[in-house]
Amino acid sequence: MRPFAFRPKLISSLREYSRRTFAADLMAGIIVGIVALPLAIAFGIASGVSPEKGIITAVIAGFVVSLLGGSRVQIGGPTGAFIVIVYGIIQQYGEAGLLVATLMAGVLLVLMGLFRLGTVIKFIPYPIVVGFTAGIALTIFTTQIPDLLGLDFGGEAVPGDFIGKWGLYVRHAASVDPLNALVGVLSILLIVVTPRFVRRIPGSLVAIVLLTAGVWLLRRYAGIEGIDTIGDRFTIRAELPAASLPAIDWQAVRSLLPAAFTIAVLGAIESLLSATVADGVTGDRHDSNTELIAQGAANLLTPLFGGIPATGAIARTMTNINNGGRTPVAGIVHAVVLLLILLLFMPLAQYIPMACLAGVLAVVAYNMSGWRTFAALLRNPRPDVTVLLVTFLLTVVFDLTVAIEAGLLLACVLFMRRVMETTEISVIRSEIDPGAGLDVALHEEPLKVPDGAEVYEINGPYFFGIATRFEELTAQMGDRPRVRIIRMRRVPFIDSTGLHNLANLCELSHKQHITVVLSGVGQEVRRALDRAGFPALVGPENICADIHAALARAEAIIGQTR
Repeated sequence: MRPFAFRPKLISSLREYSRRTFAADLMAGIIVGIVALPLAIAFGIASGVSPEKGIITAVIAGFVVSLLGGSRVQIGGPTGAFIVIVYGIIQQYGEAGLLVATLMAGVLLVLMGLFRLGTVIKFIPYPIVVGFTAGIALTIFTTQIPDLLGLDFGGEAVPGDFIGKWGLYVRHAASVDPLNALVGVLSILLIVVTPRFVRRIPGSLVAIVLLTAGVWLLRRYAGIEGIDTIGDRFTIRAELPAASLPAIDWQAVRSLLPAAFTIAVLGAIESLLSATVADGVTGDRHDSNTELIAQGAANLLTPLFGGIPATGAIARTMTNINNGGRTPVAGIVHAVVLLLILLLFMPLAQYIPMACLAGVLAVVAYNMSGWRTFAALLRNPRPDVTVLLVTFLLTVVFDLTVAIEAGLLLACVLFMRRVMETTEISVIRSEIDPGAGLDVALHEEPLKVPDGAEVYEINGPYFFGIATRFEELTAQMGDRPRVRIIRMRRVPFIDSTGLHNLANLCELSHKQHITVVLSGVGQEVRRALDRAGFPALVGPENICADIHAALARAEAIIGQTR
């Protein structure tokens, strides 16, 4: 195995860097920084932390991911996918627990990269990714309903579960505030309509600027105070806090390990998916393992400054590409722009209406849901549909940790079932067609199976899922042959359970005075058989290279007993 190489794309990008490239990266970085501002604020508030912590996360994670990452154009920062899990951790363990979980997730991401799991992450079944993404989107939308409509619950606590939330909303539907609801609807309309007229300026920024100005004017000159703003709920600090390490104890680590695992897996999936999408547009090729290490480093650093989990953001990465960004310098510029906004203009954020941010997140949730993809997957084979729906429902009804664990388990079980269905075991007693199973016709005479011999042909992996089937098949055979030929030419691998059952068959056959001959054993299977001691068990002369040799060996054994 070749040694692991940590290769940040920034190093290779700077070798042929030019003034023209810097101009393009500078412009792209400024635009992406402006685009990221409202999203960082919205994601921070929706996650249960103060708005500036969303920007702090975008600054630090954006800088680290671009500095150390394996993609030229990846933009890191807080994303909507983390809202549900982060909010749940804060509710259960507080912000201190979130910081510990994020640090642990950072360690896990670094280890994933070091152990070259970047390519493995990509093989998580697509229905699981679509299912939990759609579930997260629906959950995000659900959490924004009170701010979007200005609902008043009269002091009643908002339940943590999905069904309880909607029950509360229905009971208090009459408390909708017209002004807040109007701001929420207008924000959604502005976000949707803006791209039809202006492509370079994001609709979310237009909505926030216009509606914030409008609400400020209504307060200043019309005396209308009924529209809730960020300043009504949060005290905003326009500074980058000093780094501090949260208190960590073994009990906290054990309790938060499942949540940290979920953050790490979700961050790995989203960042590598974003990098893969970017590769398709730019024609470049990212380094998955280097990218995971960069994501891990970002999640190790952001908690020290009070930040929340971060990953690669597809929307901001595509904005970077579409505006000319082609090297990690653009991502670094985007982080610097956000830092300047935090230090110089953050107090103005207190005037942003909460309903406007809820509208931004409602659109994020809609775009994130991928409902067209979800609907298309419903026409796929039943096992895929089952994984999709189970993951979606568990994400909505329970939480993301349960959904990912159950979805992966169900996908593995259904996959093993499919493999079991593709593995066939047949018994041949008379003639063997040499061309059976080939895509070309062979002009050879059928091979005759000697009297007193049987051929058991295994077509597919010989693993624990089908090992018992072999035993059941042999038990059903009434007569006892003198020789059992087990043809394994199409067995790509054999696991420990398969080896155990095959050994039991050989020992039982020996007690019944039946000789077992193995035929067509491939190199990998032969190595497994050798390590398990099969040459001594059946005799090295009874492990044959092909069916011709196996039939000849069977004839010799039968001839000796006559």
